[in-house]
Amino acid sequence: MKQFRRVTARVAVLDRGDVDTDQIIPKQFLKRIERTGYGEFLFFDWMKDPGFELHRPEYRGAKILLAGRNFGCGSSREHAAWALQDYGFDVVIAPSFGDIFRTNSLKIGLVTIQLAPEDVRALMDEESKGGVELTVDLEAQEITGPEGLKIPFELDPFARECILEGLDDVGLTLRREAEIAAYEQSHAPRVDTTAVAV
Repeated sequence: MKQFRRVTARVAVLDRGDVDTDQIIPKQFLKRIERTGYGEFLFFDWMKDPGFELHRPEYRGAKILLAGRNFGCGSSREHAAWALQDYGFDVVIAPSFGDIFRTNSLKIGLVTIQLAPEDVRALMDEESKGGVELTVDLEAQEITGPEGLKIPFELDPFARECILEGLDDVGLTLRREAEIAAYEQSHAPRVDTTAVAV
């Protein structure tokens, strides 16, 4: 997982509530075992509509997604977070998230920031002026923008540390590699894994 500290980037707005994981990445694309390659299928059904929000030219290259309430509700597919990240988003900001989606996102370094509905609306209104860039600073836990805009945010301290350090579950385990090796050397295996059954 890559480290994330801050990003200054364009913003895309998806002002829809209850966007579920099946809309984010439909079930027919869940056959792959890699984490990459899902971005091209993000919002697959909605992308067929030429008027879909993410087709707006000012959203091209956006790394921050402003979304409606209960974003990522529905089934527990990890692929939804993978697709958003693979598409190019580093941060998703919404008034609320599906719990499992948010957990899956934070585990891969996709920063999900929950703000009060009025703060999300203020950011969306700012973006409606066109081509807005925001800075999301995970170290300072602050979103800044034009005309002195400044919104603090909270994030689970453990998830924040993991994202700042670029540590997924495997990376966290490898931090204790020496201790694990020492334990393995000092304890006999419970079964002989080299024995051949006769």
